[in-house]
Amino acid sequence: MTCGRKKVVGKVCFVFVDGIGIGPPGPDNPFSAPENTPFISGLVGGPMVSGMEVDRDDLLLKPIDACLGVEGLPQSATGQTALFTGVNAPKLLGHHVPARPNSKLREVIARESILKKAKDAGFKVLFANAFGDDYWDRIARLKRGHSASTLTALAAGLPLLSMSDLRQGKAVYWDITHEFAGPLLGRELPPPITPQEAGENLVGLVKEYDLVLFETFLTDLAGHKRLENIPVARILRILDSFLKSVVRNKPESATLVLSSDHGNLEDLSRKTHTRNPVPLLVVGPGVPCFREVTDITQVAPAILRTLKGECEDAEARK
Repeated sequence: MTCGRKKVVGKVCFVFVDGIGIGPPGPDNPFSAPENTPFISGLVGGPMVSGMEVDRDDLLLKPIDACLGVEGLPQSATGQTALFTGVNAPKLLGHHVPARPNSKLREVIARESILKKAKDAGFKVLFANAFGDDYWDRIARLKRGHSASTLTALAAGLPLLSMSDLRQGKAVYWDITHEFAGPLLGRELPPPITPQEAGENLVGLVKEYDLVLFETFLTDLAGHKRLENIPVARILRILDSFLKSVVRNKPESATLVLSSDHGNLEDLSRKTHTRNPVPLLVVGPGVPCFREVTDITQVAPAILRTLKGECEDAEARK
């Protein structure tokens, strides 16, 4: 190893927040108000809006491209495939695909899943989301495919965590606190918990595994105005408190990586997605692995480099 250079290696907590972009400040952008995200705003030194970028030894915030050179609005199936595999899924198909992955995207995920690659490289991996006990029955009954994140886990041969795991604090539900999913889906969930407790539960899993993936799509539902009578500010404060708990409680060797698949919630003037860049927020020793990332296809490879210790710390930049 070169004198004065130290390899970065450690755990990764990959938090996928569906449907958030980095857009211009203004009344239609709820990220403009620091009180909606007090922790994130304090961490990076201001609201997470256009023009806000941070690059420090253990903290990185930058906008990255989610359009990937393809006309039209970025969509969930192709965006998430790109984020979880490193493959330019919209370019592969020639267009953006909404909702759940089609057969070609499923093939890509089965082959290139970030969880599969990390597991094949010898790392201990986990998809932290809990699933209802009737999940497989609903998939069969409704004849719908799995989401990209679920396919990413299944490609690695991982079991899907259960309501029992959730009750024991060994999983996290997609709505973070168990407050919203029950009424929305008509299902019974364990009693509500605080965002702080949810963050602590996620950190508990990070301590056991090398790579942990967690997905929340509360933000995308809010952006599409599907959460009636629930202020967007409340959704953002829950996410912000959850992230504060993760950052404050994670091991020093662990790196939090947060990104998204497309813009949405940052522009409340519309119900559709946006072409805005999405955030890449990295907190921890793995920051050097992400400095050159410019679009969502580069996030998964950077996570693998972090796990493998293939990046150098700030001393190497001197």
